[in-house]
Amino acid sequence: MANHIPADRQKRIAELIRERGVVRVNDLSMQFQVSVLTIRRDLDLLEEQGVLERSHGGAVLRQTMPEEPMFAQKEQRFREQKHRIAAATARFIHDGDMVLINSGTTTLEVIRQIIHKRITIITNNIAAAQLIDTASCDMIILGGKFRCQSQSTAGSFGLQSLQQIYANKAVIGVDGFSMKYGLTTPIMQEAEITRVMIEKTVGDVLVVADSNKMGVISNFKTVSVEKISHLVTDSAAKEFLTEIELEKAGIKLILADSH
Repeated sequence: MANHIPADRQKRIAELIRERGVVRVNDLSMQFQVSVLTIRRDLDLLEEQGVLERSHGGAVLRQTMPEEPMFAQKEQRFREQKHRIAAATARFIHDGDMVLINSGTTTLEVIRQIIHKRITIITNNIAAAQLIDTASCDMIILGGKFRCQSQSTAGSFGLQSLQQIYANKAVIGVDGFSMKYGLTTPIMQEAEITRVMIEKTVGDVLVVADSNKMGVISNFKTVSVEKISHLVTDSAAKEFLTEIELEKAGIKLILADSH
């Protein structure tokens, strides 16, 4: 029997998206026996209430990250996905490249997989310094205030150094990826460093992020999604994003576990 009470239906849709992380308009239309237009209105209302974020053909759960987790905690999570994402990203890095790389555990895994190439890496990822003994690359560590939480540097020293650089590639880790709200992080200084890295890149900007970052919104915006060229992630991200959405923003989707 169709549910003709909008408030009840919207409450149930909100429960479903919290359970599943993602819902599709056509599925909801069949489940509640109402028109696609009605479901779209329900989703628009729930988006206004901050429950979800509309996506092509459906909606994803709006998740927030108000606090920054410790680096060691992040390093232990989704290790297999990060390894595959890093391997897929490494294929885009070639001898002679100058690559800007920000802080994060996924970007650290990328560095592990590209340090044997004849490239220049410029990074604020302090953990990368531990790898330099076995590296063939040139590595420049940006100065600044050390942040234990992220094992990185941030602040005016690094920002000033970046002003003298033009790189032809950037590899960018994120805390949150949203088609509407862009790339976000819980720390303003990290957002500033990453934003300038992207501005100082004259070639490909590759965002590396496992599917658990999709739909997450944190406190500080780095850039809009239109500023990046590639999203390297795992196949579970297809539940939250579609290639149509990404193509409209000029982004090429690279699914690491399909390589």
